[in-house]
Amino acid sequence: MELRDPAHHVSPRAVVFWTVRAVPGWFLALAGQSLWFVASPDQSGLRFTALGATFVLAAAHLIVMPRWRFRVHRWEVTNEAVYTQSGWISQERRIAPISRVQTVDIARGPLEQLFRLANVTVTTASAAGPLHINGLDRATAEGLVAALTVITSRSEGDAT
Repeated sequence: MELRDPAHHVSPRAVVFWTVRAVPGWFLALAGQSLWFVASPDQSGLRFTALGATFVLAAAHLIVMPRWRFRVHRWEVTNEAVYTQSGWISQERRIAPISRVQTVDIARGPLEQLFRLANVTVTTASAAGPLHINGLDRATAEGLVAALTVITSRSEGDAT
């Protein structure tokens, strides 16, 4: 098996999902700085600089991160293996032979349900842990789980 870019991207809705999920952290940072701004009347230049820097970093993160992740996050399932690629700053590519697949799970949290997204977890007999395919369209995720169930049932391996 070759280590290569998997063929499929996650759902384009994942870009908006990742953006929305990142917003609360920046609100907390800005709220903390706002309290510092009100509570400390001296060093106003430093406070304005820090607040401005936070706004710039937040905007850059909220614009760049989701799009970058979308370009990186990919997946593919063949009759031989499950391929995944994820991350944005730190990136990871993994391959799991079908004969090593033990379970396939689908999960959708409240926010994923709002965006009609789902996450698929492929647990294998590997010390590296399960493979995660996050940000899939719900119908795609359900089809993937069904396809993996069929493919793994044909495998003669014992997933150990």
